[in-house]
Amino acid sequence: MKRGLALVLVGLMAGQAWAEVPQSSLRPQLRADGSVSARALPRIPDRPETLGVARQVQPRVAPSLTRVLRPRKRSDEVEEAGRRKQAARRRGAVCGDLDIQGVEVGAVGGPGACGISQAVRVSAVSGVALSTHALMDCKTAKSLKTWVDRGMKPAVRQRGGGVSQIRVVAHYACRTRNNQKGAKLSEHGKGRAVDVAGFTLVDGTKISVLEGWGTRRDGKVLKRMHSAACGPFGTVLGPDANRFHRDHFHFDTARYRSGSYCR
Repeated sequence: MKRGLALVLVGLMAGQAWAEVPQSSLRPQLRADGSVSARALPRIPDRPETLGVARQVQPRVAPSLTRVLRPRKRSDEVEEAGRRKQAARRRGAVCGDLDIQGVEVGAVGGPGACGISQAVRVSAVSGVALSTHALMDCKTAKSLKTWVDRGMKPAVRQRGGGVSQIRVVAHYACRTRNNQKGAKLSEHGKGRAVDVAGFTLVDGTKISVLEGWGTRRDGKVLKRMHSAACGPFGTVLGPDANRFHRDHFHFDTARYRSGSYCR
């Protein structure tokens, strides 16, 4: 009787286990006599420790550490350098123009009728440095930029790698025209003028107004520069104007009813 009771219990337990097996895990099984039965397939547990071989678990690395370990591409470095350069240009821009670099000075007083209401000290224009950081108003600074872009650079082109520096010999100064006693106040005394005596190219070559004006090679370039300044500036004077300008160009933003005065 005990043996029979044990068989009954075993059968009940087997039936319960069969009922717990999902139908998706059953597949047909062909018997020897040709009939078909279903056999429960063993379920593969999800826990890695029961698979016989433990799963390889990849350690998690913090994103910041990943960025440090990843080699930086050359393109990333160039892009970052470009961003730094652009930020520096924004910090140094004056007159609301990124191509005019310098510092804002504000009001510059007399004596007398001399002075600038809103002065800037310009150090570079369109990527070309000024040998002397020139004090002027924004109208003159913008005219200088126009001339550099449309006159100076096209005249030199790619000779010597282009112009790296403009030699400035005069800017703001409270004085009369040509420093002559009794003459009218110069535009230099109003921050509206700049005098240019020469240029230095990227390869170190120098072009001088005094020495190059009468030569074949430099003279051609200098005359193109001089001519291109007539328009952006109201007054343009050079070596052919008078003895006071044999060695430099005088540019100022005075305006006349008859138009620009260029000699």
